[in-house]
Amino acid sequence: MLKKAAVGILAALASSAVMAKSEVTVYTAFESDMLRDYERAFNAQYPDTKINWVRDSTGVVTAKLLAEKDNPQADVVWGLAATSLMVLDNEKMLEPYAPENLASLSPAFRDTNEVPHWIGMNAWIAGICFNTVEAEKHGLEMPKTWQDLTKPEYKGHVVMPNPNSSGTGFLDVSAWLQMFGEDKGWAYMDELHQNIDRYTHSGSAPCQLAATGETTMGVSFAFRGANLKSQGAPIELIFPEEGLGWDMEAAAKIKGAKNAEGAKQILDFAATLEANELYNKGYAVVAIPGVAKPVKHFPDNPEALMIENDFAWTAANRDNILAEWAKRYDGKTEK
Repeated sequence: MLKKAAVGILAALASSAVMAKSEVTVYTAFESDMLRDYERAFNAQYPDTKINWVRDSTGVVTAKLLAEKDNPQADVVWGLAATSLMVLDNEKMLEPYAPENLASLSPAFRDTNEVPHWIGMNAWIAGICFNTVEAEKHGLEMPKTWQDLTKPEYKGHVVMPNPNSSGTGFLDVSAWLQMFGEDKGWAYMDELHQNIDRYTHSGSAPCQLAATGETTMGVSFAFRGANLKSQGAPIELIFPEEGLGWDMEAAAKIKGAKNAEGAKQILDFAATLEANELYNKGYAVVAIPGVAKPVKHFPDNPEALMIENDFAWTAANRDNILAEWAKRYDGKTEK
């Protein structure tokens, strides 16, 4: 009997050790400096689940997931553009799941299925970071509109992200095509290309380059600019009058996830009030109504500047847009 009891105790301990070491693989395009806060808050609720982050820019993460379609390595996506998740959903790569706090989310921050295939968490917007010191050196006035960026005097003074690797770059390009119409949108980008110094692989990089004076202006992830300005960088944030491109960061369970329970835990946490309060540190618009507080250096009402974004059109045309963009402009992309 004692021997059997000892075996039972050892088995229970072994089982407990396995549970304590449960690991969930999370693919994300979250900003790197946000991961620690998200992980700490998640582990306060789920201390027995370890997050293994796989982090890269939006385009790279999306391509990686598509390449792994037949042999998924991710358990869950937490922090990727909703338009990318729509592409994955069209490939039948997402597992429906309703997080525990689903009813608290704004209807705009979930897909239309009865059991959602993905949920939104926050919206991020584009903007222009403008280095006032560099501008004064070169005698350049501050732009007010997207169209202003095509002025001849700005030649070599503009940096923006490559939409094939950056979600911010893609939301800019898709927004211009929607705002101006496809023909005029491509014509606008042809003119803009003449002024581009280079295209970066990161959506935050153009603001960082503007903040350090390596470029005069960067089309970028707006919150990165707000953060750098708060740290004392000599930049102004410009939100062009024609309207702002935007996308939702979203989360979804991957079909065939090796740790299905861990994936559900991530989605449950992603929809909580606590998570939405954390998102608000970097985003002015979040999924639970009434949670968001103003972000310093942002417009008081950023939603009023956000274009009426046709996510279905954007997702359906994503591959064609990226291929056309690369054919026209990829020669100025950084190594």
